[in-house]
Amino acid sequence: MAKRENYNELYLFMQVVREGSFTAAAHRLGLAQSGISRSVRELEERLGVQLLVRTTRKLSLTHAGERLYQSAESAFETLDNGLATLAHFRETPSGTVRINASQHAIDKCLLPRLAVFKQRYPDIRLELMNESRFVDIIAERFDAGVRLGPEVGQGMIAVRITPDMEMAVVGTPEHMRRYGFPQAPADLATHPCIAYQFADGSHYQWELVQDGKTVTHRPEGQWALSDSYMEAEAARLGLGLAYVPVELVKEDIARGTLIRVLQRYSLRMEGLFLYYPHRNVTPALRAVIDTLKI
Repeated sequence: MAKRENYNELYLFMQVVREGSFTAAAHRLGLAQSGISRSVRELEERLGVQLLVRTTRKLSLTHAGERLYQSAESAFETLDNGLATLAHFRETPSGTVRINASQHAIDKCLLPRLAVFKQRYPDIRLELMNESRFVDIIAERFDAGVRLGPEVGQGMIAVRITPDMEMAVVGTPEHMRRYGFPQAPADLATHPCIAYQFADGSHYQWELVQDGKTVTHRPEGQWALSDSYMEAEAARLGLGLAYVPVELVKEDIARGTLIRVLQRYSLRMEGLFLYYPHRNVTPALRAVIDTLKI
């Protein structure tokens, strides 16, 4: 098998032939003429044939040199074409991007916004994994995650992908007839409420704003669910009050199948953020970031 440096010598030989002299080749490549001359001489010695006939006036190819030049020119052209193909891949991102997100984030943000990838980036495979827990995206081999608010772990970058999000307390008309309309956060104590349960078993304390301060309510009831979508569905079934992003129940409120209460006390939360390690951002992940960020 030929040594790698032979290819360097072969390339220098090609440049000498193209430029017509050692001097011109040295000038074009920014190398010393003596170095190029020595490399071509070593190539001839290694191959055991004379490639160039050197005279004071001009440089000419031997028959062997002509054959080698044609073969080398074809081979380097093939290599150049291969490198150009790689450039195409750089310009057209490909590969897999795995994102950890809630069903809410996938349905309301990721799927609608990333649908353009079907035409724009057909070589990117998107894996959107629904898990309602805070995962270590590096340990679990995700490229990125989605969560509310920009607070993420050390070494992570957070990019906003949705505007601020408003929460809403909702229940069915039948629930309101039975338990009454809560007028202030304290009234929630008399209502069965649907809890949002984290992976560690703890429940989200409903955060509401009263007199400029955050007050919390611990939801009490039969039902604890790990997804806002399921909370909204449970509220539709009359299982209690739910505290969910308003966009999940906007149509229900408009139809009157769910009634919104305590609107003036409802929390506005920072929207969804895509977070990812600051290193190793692949072209495919960069395409996702650029498409989602606002």
